[in-house]
Amino acid sequence: MIAKLKGILDETGTDWAVIDVAGVGYLVHCSSKTLAALGEAGEACTVYTDLQVSENDMRLLGFASGTERDWFRLLTQVQGVGSKVALAILSALSPEELQRACAAQDAASVARAQGVGPKLAGRIVNELKDKAGALPLGAGVAMPMPKGGASADAVSALQNLGFKPQIAAAAVARAIDELGECAAESDLIRIALRRAAG
Repeated sequence: MIAKLKGILDETGTDWAVIDVAGVGYLVHCSSKTLAALGEAGEACTVYTDLQVSENDMRLLGFASGTERDWFRLLTQVQGVGSKVALAILSALSPEELQRACAAQDAASVARAQGVGPKLAGRIVNELKDKAGALPLGAGVAMPMPKGGASADAVSALQNLGFKPQIAAAAVARAIDELGECAAESDLIRIALRRAAG
């Protein structure tokens, strides 16, 4: 199974992107939040993927993080939630917001997603309330603070812009994953800002 794609963002549509990996273009269906996180055409990007195969279709779903993919898989286990509805929910709510909504039994927040009525929203929060605590909460996970160099400077710059230390560290860590250990401070800040604001 294809678990992750790392390449160049070729083009995007309303709910899809084409990722060029060594000359092969992969069509991935994404939430609007993932599309926003991918950046501009021509930029390097990474997407976590889930391959869905049915009798007459094969579709690759793309996610900005492993946590978003985990929530997609949980959502599609709920009766009445297919891939399209799950992506609509993940377009309306971040994984952190979705986790809080399920833990608090806040069906109204889930019902904000396009195509999700009150009854389905209630079923989602009811079925996923116990699983909500099992997944890591992105912004609450303790990230190791980078030691010295461009990464530490990038974290400091984000904190100076008002981001909390752990959010700044997580965003820079994701930027390093995308750009590599030797990335320049200005590039790390640019990517980390996009991740932190996403």
